[in-house]
Amino acid sequence: MTAAPTTTSGSGRSRADYTGGVYGSMLAASVVIGVGTLGSLPRVELVALLLMTGAVFWLAHVHAQLFGARLAQGAVGRRAVLQVCREEWPILEAAVPPAVAVAISALLPLDMPGTLWLALSVAVAGQVGWSMAAAARAGASWSQMAVSAAVNLLLGLLIVLLKIVLKE
Repeated sequence: MTAAPTTTSGSGRSRADYTGGVYGSMLAASVVIGVGTLGSLPRVELVALLLMTGAVFWLAHVHAQLFGARLAQGAVGRRAVLQVCREEWPILEAAVPPAVAVAISALLPLDMPGTLWLALSVAVAGQVGWSMAAAARAGASWSQMAVSAAVNLLLGLLIVLLKIVLKE
């Protein structure tokens, strides 16, 4: 995870707010779940799907920030665009580890179901990691960080349960 500077944007959000990373990890996990219900898919397509979905959602969040909140405040300049792109970057960044897991799974003795489980595990671990990073950056105590990790682990396990229920 790339550390973001701890300044506040015009939208009032801190660039150290890794909410987008948690969201992006959950999004990646959801993509893996969705692909798993379709049957077998080439690894290259799954990697592309994870990265493209992350990119589309990143762009959607950039667009919403720029033209939702900021446009109402006045003209949007280049500096504001770059700042929002950086603020929302964790959404796309969170898709990379599950995509890498899929890519390297070809080197491991994993079939496609094993690859999906690996990618899902990496996405859930990322979700917990992003939440811990957000809590740490916000100055949370160890107990608050543990609660954040536990809540995100529980959410991740709910996604895993969804995979089990939909199709092993």
